[in-house]
Amino acid sequence: MGQISARKRIWGWFFFDWASQPYNTLLITFIFAPYVKELMGDGSAAQTAWGFGIGLAGIVIALLAPVLGAMADTAGDRLRWIWGFSAMYVVGSAALWFAVPGDFSIYLILFFFAVGMIGMEFATIFTNSMLPDLGPRETIGRISGNGWAFGYLGGLTALVIMLGFFAESGETGRTLLGLAPAFGLDPAMREGTRFVGPLTALWYMAFMVPFFLWVRDPKPVGTPPGAVRRALGEVVSTLRGLPRNRSLFAYLASSMFYRDALNGMYTFGGIYAAGVLGWTVVDVGIFGILAIVTGAVFCWIGGMADTRFGPKPVIAACILALTLVAVSILFIAPGSLFGIALPEGSALPDIAFYLCGAVIGAAGGVLQAASRTMMVRQADPAKMAEAFGLYALAGKATSFLAPLSIGVATWATGSQQLGVTPLIALFLLGLLLLRWVRPEGDSTPWHASQPASA
Repeated sequence: MGQISARKRIWGWFFFDWASQPYNTLLITFIFAPYVKELMGDGSAAQTAWGFGIGLAGIVIALLAPVLGAMADTAGDRLRWIWGFSAMYVVGSAALWFAVPGDFSIYLILFFFAVGMIGMEFATIFTNSMLPDLGPRETIGRISGNGWAFGYLGGLTALVIMLGFFAESGETGRTLLGLAPAFGLDPAMREGTRFVGPLTALWYMAFMVPFFLWVRDPKPVGTPPGAVRRALGEVVSTLRGLPRNRSLFAYLASSMFYRDALNGMYTFGGIYAAGVLGWTVVDVGIFGILAIVTGAVFCWIGGMADTRFGPKPVIAACILALTLVAVSILFIAPGSLFGIALPEGSALPDIAFYLCGAVIGAAGGVLQAASRTMMVRQADPAKMAEAFGLYALAGKATSFLAPLSIGVATWATGSQQLGVTPLIALFLLGLLLLRWVRPEGDSTPWHASQPASA
């Protein structure tokens, strides 16, 4: 590590956020999700399928995340794990090219989508666990915020490229810039929009190069005999000791709910706008640009606020803002706004939803950056990868809850608007549990209160 400057290591770490963000931006929210609605034709059916598919992937992540983190702490060499999960990211995203109109299997498409999503989430566990190695404690909040802002810029750049040169309107066959899809892609077969999968894969491969060149893992390399059994034992021991570490326990529970709600907003924002407001893929893309720009700006501001005030008040403020948005979108519909009837063709519902998107981008980005800073403050430095494995578990233990509950609510009511009401309860639960979280964590490291056998 001495041969690579601290500044290069930080920038290399930033590039993971830049490289991986398009999976969230292009696939989960702004391009591929509304395209699935177009493929299936019915907004409620698409939202239901989307919810069940992502929910099942979340179960896999929840079950394996803490064990993988513990194994990385035991065996070291987090970069090896990142290489492996990067391969899943690339294969899963590239395969979405096969979502051909009139000739596709929604089950196969959701399978490949889940493979890529699982790869992204697991790679993130190990890159997040490297955050404490990048600088002293007082700078971690700023580094985390800047990294998230840089990731948002990467997502924005990829989205602009996708909208300007590839994603065609189903009506005109032209991109946002009025061009035919690049490389001679056939708009009649939606090849421009389907290229979102291969573009996401190529983007990741290209921009992970600085990460692998400049980031080094200070942990020892090598898998000792019985590493898997030891990792499982440490996870079980840690989980048993969590109730005695109130601050960490409360934080994991709080983040479990509010991050699940936030992911629900990201996951269903595009498909919701397409089904309720009748937006096209291009319309949703413009919405995404606005959300990403505000997210990048506020992540930078939020990083400074995190450094000055600590992550807890920043997290609380973001949850409140997102709860207000979750309530507001229930009252935005074509022809009416907050129960007030509007003239036919009024643009006010669209404008209101754009404003909601700006708040989601700003508060959501800051919330995620401040959340991983808070995890660093709560965790045992000697078990950072395991801690972020538990953090991923907290984020995914109920990650099926938001998409599945939205899927069930949408199926039961036949309404996309009523289908997203579970998000409000999840945000409020997260805010309530946050009150028991100490800004600096428990007074003693969490491993100190575990059984001696740990």
